[in-house]
Amino acid sequence: MDVIIDGAYGEGGGQILRTALALSALLGRPARIENVRAGRKNPGLQAQHLVALQALAEITRAEVEGARVGATTVRLAPGPVRPGSYRFAVGTAGAASLVLQAVLLPLAWAGAVSGLTISGGTHVPWSPPVPYLQEVLLPTLAAVGVHASVEVLRFGFYPRGGGEVRAVVRPVSGALRSLTCVSRGTLRAVSGEALVVRLPRSIGERLQARAEMRLRELRVPVAIEVVEGDGPGPGAHLFLLAESEGSRAGFAALGERGKPAERVADEACAALGDYLEGDGALDPHLADQVLPALALAEGESAFTTTRLTPHLLTNAWAIRQFLPEVVISIEGAAGGPGRVGERGLGLRRT
Repeated sequence: MDVIIDGAYGEGGGQILRTALALSALLGRPARIENVRAGRKNPGLQAQHLVALQALAEITRAEVEGARVGATTVRLAPGPVRPGSYRFAVGTAGAASLVLQAVLLPLAWAGAVSGLTISGGTHVPWSPPVPYLQEVLLPTLAAVGVHASVEVLRFGFYPRGGGEVRAVVRPVSGALRSLTCVSRGTLRAVSGEALVVRLPRSIGERLQARAEMRLRELRVPVAIEVVEGDGPGPGAHLFLLAESEGSRAGFAALGERGKPAERVADEACAALGDYLEGDGALDPHLADQVLPALALAEGESAFTTTRLTPHLLTNAWAIRQFLPEVVISIEGAAGGPGRVGERGLGLRRT
């Protein structure tokens, strides 16, 4: 029997679709998602969502319905997850990172190492940039037992896209461990990357100088590297990593035509400042992205976050539709700081 998911629930965006499809593939349970992205101005599947669906279909040899741009109802009836070497192309500036996130947990439950090459956007709006995966999400998942790596082969900025990443996903050993991260402790250091592609190095140096000036007041070591990358289209990006005693948090800002480098740096620094002034260990993006893995883990997880986002609340709801035995408790009001508890399934890879 299909698990029926109302894609209009909560924010009605792409997150509920990716979570539902990933759990469908991992658990081997057919899923039907209706009202896909009903909360967006352009509802239905867009290119990156379609590629995520196609990728999950390929790794499970699934039966698929609605695999076309604009579809508002899709169905995935998966077979067993197959490890292997895969190549997926978004074909636009759609986020390669979101496609990787969709297949990450299913492939982690396959019986061998998998290699992925994904083309698309590496640094695009409304999506986690690759440095965030490298420095925040994947190290956190590794701590609970999901081991993967990703590297950029070619950078892809909006609107040109054309980037490419290579990822390796290793099989889980036994069951995932729970996560306890309720206090971030003392801030130890801030590091970062001021990236420019097909733009003068001086723009990266302006990003670096502005960020270092803004962060000087934190009184911790600050090291921001200027990186000149290769890609088909121009772009600038600043990524900041805050390393504390108990957590890692990431913040980013994207350049665009007519936007001074100093303003880009100010945006990233402001996001970091909000996190440090807030009460919580995990940054808002990490908080929602770890939920599916913790739902599969053994034991009770607990973490705090500086902001309970619509993504987090929607993810929790989607997980409950597939795994009603998983208990997720959320303390706090939407948009404010909160504490999340999650008693996982204890799923073991045999």
